[in-house]
Amino acid sequence: MGGKIEYAVVARGAVVLAEHGAAGSNAGAVARQVLERLPDGAADCNVSYTQDLHVFHAKRTDGITALCMADDAAGRRIPFAFLADIHGRFVKAYGRAALTALAYAMNDEFSRVLSQQMDYYSNNPNADSINRMRGEIDQVRSVMLDNIDRVLERGDRLELLVDKTATMEGNTMRFKRQARRFRNTMWWRNVKLTAAVILILTVIVYLVLAYMCHGFTLPSCVP
Repeated sequence: MGGKIEYAVVARGAVVLAEHGAAGSNAGAVARQVLERLPDGAADCNVSYTQDLHVFHAKRTDGITALCMADDAAGRRIPFAFLADIHGRFVKAYGRAALTALAYAMNDEFSRVLSQQMDYYSNNPNADSINRMRGEIDQVRSVMLDNIDRVLERGDRLELLVDKTATMEGNTMRFKRQARRFRNTMWWRNVKLTAAVILILTVIVYLVLAYMCHGFTLPSCVP
């Protein structure tokens, strides 16, 4: 990737809340000077300062500053992507508590996050989102061109697919018509069955009444 991030710190103003870097390095002392040199006020800013063969990049957002030291070969895109990532993780983890926390209050926990993300942005090619996006675009373009070549080579299969599609549509329409006729048939069958049951029940009731009334004209039941 061309360069490495060697030191990182999260601060509120000049108050360091968490940091990580190689032991014996003077990066921390220089970083404190950079924090004091940031533009006055609480306005958001992105700045870079050169120190020998290293560059200190600082990103201040909503009063919280994320700062890192990287090789000059790292450029600006990757360090600032790292700083944006760190700032987001820090705010998500601590919220408004960071606005009143004492110096190094989050160091024990968040220094591990700094170490992990420093390694990721220094060594993992996927950390460079632009290069990753270009690679994905090239891959998609390659797949599309390959598919187009296959289509051009197999035009007859497309025609066969169209024929099959038309056949499937015709079969679907026939199936719908058959289903509609089946539903109508079943409805009339239910109507006829219901009428037959009613007729049978009526006959049974009449026969019971004729038996109880001593004749089909129901002489003992009809006045």
